[in-house]
Amino acid sequence: MKKKFRLKSNRDFRKTYDKGKSFANKYLVIFFRKNGLNNNRIGVAVTKKLGNSVVRNKIRRRIREAYRLNNFNVKQGYDIIFLSRIGAKEVGYKELESAVLHLLKLADLLKKGE
Repeated sequence: MKKKFRLKSNRDFRKTYDKGKSFANKYLVIFFRKNGLNNNRIGVAVTKKLGNSVVRNKIRRRIREAYRLNNFNVKQGYDIIFLSRIGAKEVGYKELESAVLHLLKLADLLKKGE
């Protein structure tokens, strides 16, 4: 995923947390809000409770990859943050991808009819 499609600044994260909507499932929480752009910007936050940096980065990479492979099916113009929960440590890629898609569907961010 290109860097221009990532949320990087603390200000952008704060706006999305404070003014956005959220949904959760067993492994992840999603925060999202409209950004006024023609593309989505993605942020991934992984709690230190999951383990050391190796474990946290592995989960972060899996979440980003799950979103990247399904990006064509997501509505554009949103800032989206995926926040990991403690249960995400024990599951594999397929379960995380399923959790990402589930949250996007709950948030009504998936395109209709595809």
